Amino acid sequence: MFDLKGKKAVITGATRGIGRAIAEQMALQGAEVVVSSRKSDVCAQVADQINQATAGGTGRAFPVACNIAHKDQLQALVDQSIALMGQIDILVCNAASNVHHGPSATIPDEAFSKIIDTNLKSTHWLCHMVLPGMVQRRDGSIIVVSSIAGLRGSEALGTYGISKAGEIALVRNIALEYGPHNIRANAIAPGLIKTDFARALWENPEFLNKRLAATPLRRIGEPIDIAGVALFLASKASSFMTGQVLVVDGGVTV
Repeated sequence: MFDLKGKKAVITGATRGIGRAIAEQMALQGAEVVVSSRKSDVCAQVADQINQATAGGTGRAFPVACNIAHKDQLQALVDQSIALMGQIDILVCNAASNVHHGPSATIPDEAFSKIIDTNLKSTHWLCHMVLPGMVQRRDGSIIVVSSIAGLRGSEALGTYGISKAGEIALVRNIALEYGPHNIRANAIAPGLIKTDFARALWENPEFLNKRLAATPLRRIGEPIDIAGVALFLASKASSFMTGQVLVVDGGVTV
């Protein structure tokens, strides 16, 4: 049920952390994957490493650099991915930005706009660039990596949380509008994961100890913990699930 042989996937923010783990695991399940992030040399390096790991199998990786903040680069990502793989069956919107830590009242307008544009507007753009091809084939799975910050308030991550809540709403709308075309859209809401993106949090002993005490599993997550959920959402195993947000946080929100 988790076999992805013959499937073509595009993953943004795929050179490290959650995105890389998703790309690796999808390739190991037989998918062709486009590894995308801002730096072309890093994309190429990660794609080569994935190809070495999947040598002899059907999974392959292709590097395509893209800064998701630029609409023209997103369209180029889609066009190049189709040129390389023929189509896009799975889209994983994982890349994100957070340029402000602190009370929401202190965020500059420019920072507010950057967070919303990078995390929400770019996801909206990319999804709607990929959807027409999925409609034509009557098949597709869109996976958006949101956050538990989109489900609850935060004294330090308010605007980031707003952008992530927006992604969840976007997923629900896509699910509603495109379900009749056999296209599914779901979100993953990770808790604290040991990535470079969240390093400022898990390297803070005071914060980490408080979080561990409040987490039933008494650990923070690893990128592979999210990759398994992405595999589920991309595969036949979740063929009757759409418009949902799966919380993967070790139980902290309960």
